[in-house]
Amino acid sequence: MEKRMSRRKFVRLAGAALAVVALPGCSLAADKLTEEKKTQVPTAVKSGDIYVPYSERQGKESVVYFTRDLSAAGLLKIYDRISQNLRGKVAVKLHTGEPHGPNIIPRPWVKRLLADRLPEAHIIETNTYYNGGRYTTEDHRRTLAINGWTEFATVDITDEPGTAMLPVPGGKWFQEMSVGQNMLNYDSLLTLTHFKGHAMGGFGGSNKNLGIGCADGRIGKKMIHSGDSGQQWGIVQEEFMERMTESTKATVNHFAGKIAFINVLRNMSVDCDCAGTGAKSVVTPDVGMVASLDILAADQASVDLVYALPEESKHDLVERMESRHSMRQLTYMKEMGMGNDRYQLVDIDNSDEIIDVQTAVQGIKGTWAGEKI
Repeated sequence: MEKRMSRRKFVRLAGAALAVVALPGCSLAADKLTEEKKTQVPTAVKSGDIYVPYSERQGKESVVYFTRDLSAAGLLKIYDRISQNLRGKVAVKLHTGEPHGPNIIPRPWVKRLLADRLPEAHIIETNTYYNGGRYTTEDHRRTLAINGWTEFATVDITDEPGTAMLPVPGGKWFQEMSVGQNMLNYDSLLTLTHFKGHAMGGFGGSNKNLGIGCADGRIGKKMIHSGDSGQQWGIVQEEFMERMTESTKATVNHFAGKIAFINVLRNMSVDCDCAGTGAKSVVTPDVGMVASLDILAADQASVDLVYALPEESKHDLVERMESRHSMRQLTYMKEMGMGNDRYQLVDIDNSDEIIDVQTAVQGIKGTWAGEKI
């Protein structure tokens, strides 16, 4: 027969167990583990300077559309391939540029896109973190007028009335990101991006357009660029790529199922459109446009197209990408579940033939030959 434990014995054993837990060493160890968990500092994954060839990637494939037609007609044609998710009140996020910016997406293209396909859409922007032509809302509106955007479009500076916080699912740097408050007024988002180099990001694709471009000018951009570094541009290389990507994820998740991406590979200076007239001269030849419902696939295809160019054509832009460790944008988007780095490239100029990037850039050589509008 099982013997019952006496109440006195139970109390004695329970007291002994509590005493063990209360021993100074055990208590301090438990407190230390708790404190370490609270204060654990995330670290960025390195190797952002290494380009991963397509043959070494794994996983599913997305669809990326491609056209060589760098014109308003070409933009309409490729937009139609990814427009199915854009409904309700549509925002168009593009980089409107510093005053007289020479490399931004041509305004006549955007004017025709809005007139023919998105007559009720608004362009959205945010103020900048640096003190330039778009630092304050007043200066920003003056720059928009100088660059001709307000002649045909309503431009909503989304952080003018304030900010809003969006969650960052799975983020290690942020649990939430501060964005322009007015962005939440829209149902769908077209990400219309001038693909080019970037002084800190290495390249500026759809990820940069949303990650930096939707974060508000005072809080969100500071979270990405400065963090706790104490310096305005204190966050660099892989950590910067990861923070920017987490900011992008907040916006992409907010518009899940109602967002699309177009990258325009034209006038690809190694500098961003933030540099305005100070951007370094373009040497990389124009390639075309890509579009997808997958942000990672769109940016990865854009990078792959540049890498497929002849050495003399790609040298400067590739050097900018690798020296800033920008490939971490791509690998982190994949880790964050934002898309696929493998894709089928659909040539909409040639009966939707599936091609590789080498075929897409065939015949392109030398350096930039000038305007193609």
